[in-house]
Amino acid sequence: MTEAMRTLMASLIDYAGLFPPARLGMEPAVEAYARHLRGEDAWVLARFICPASRLGEMSRAASALMPGTYATSGYREQAEATEPWRVSAIIDGDLGRDLETIAGFNQHHEREDHGLAMVDAIEMKVTEVGQIDAAIERIPDEIYPFFEFPVAGDCRGFVAALAGNAAGAKIRTGGIVAEAFPSPAQVGAFIVACAGAGVPFKATAGLHHAARGEYPLTYEPGCARGTMHGFVNVFVASAMVQAQRIDAGRAAEVLEERDASTFKFTDEGVRWKGLFAEVAQIAKAREALGLSYGSCSFEEPVGEARALGWL
Repeated sequence: MTEAMRTLMASLIDYAGLFPPARLGMEPAVEAYARHLRGEDAWVLARFICPASRLGEMSRAASALMPGTYATSGYREQAEATEPWRVSAIIDGDLGRDLETIAGFNQHHEREDHGLAMVDAIEMKVTEVGQIDAAIERIPDEIYPFFEFPVAGDCRGFVAALAGNAAGAKIRTGGIVAEAFPSPAQVGAFIVACAGAGVPFKATAGLHHAARGEYPLTYEPGCARGTMHGFVNVFVASAMVQAQRIDAGRAAEVLEERDASTFKFTDEGVRWKGLFAEVAQIAKAREALGLSYGSCSFEEPVGEARALGWL
């Protein structure tokens, strides 16, 4: 594996197995997350994503799998782990009530005999710029919020509202219908707006594949197909925006690329046609701009990267 690829993919994927198209039950989802944390590709894995309304259910299903002394004899290896599970909670009800649920979850899972875990990020949708300031005033400093907003129009007002705050933007990069996927131009404009304002972002949905292309939209036999973004496209575009200050049009060209072989990863950096980002620049982009993305599958993107010879 090249240093550029390792830097690009480190802690890249937030596991969202509870969400479509996988839509796993809580028990199989937390079991999958625990298994991935013990696997050879654990370095790619970041947070577990859970609706705030289901944190109690998660606590009951996952305590025995979390690090700490709760573990039963069947999970003794978990007692040797020291890092608490990191959880991102989706605000799916009243913000104040969900923050109380999160505080209770964190207090419960501070104790080793309950299994160690912490909600250290939340994700919430907003439709008006003013909702961002109102929410930030209520969110505790120890929790990092991501705000999802529409990108079909000019999103710079939403991004500007986040500038200077300890908060990030969130872009929905797909779904289970073709209409859920924003265009490369819209994604490119979003990334450039975030870079210009110094606002980090995360993506969610539709990034199961390395490169842009036409794929099945769900896991159902005979389901509809659609053009999906590639996770390499999105995060290489982010690195190029950070390193080369390319504009939204040029970023859209990176996002349009369907040939994975045109992305050249070496120990020095990544090259796409006439653009190049050094490893240090990729690292800066991953730390300050493109932070992660949520995926209901971990095996699919990692497996595809391995099949392409990148891992």
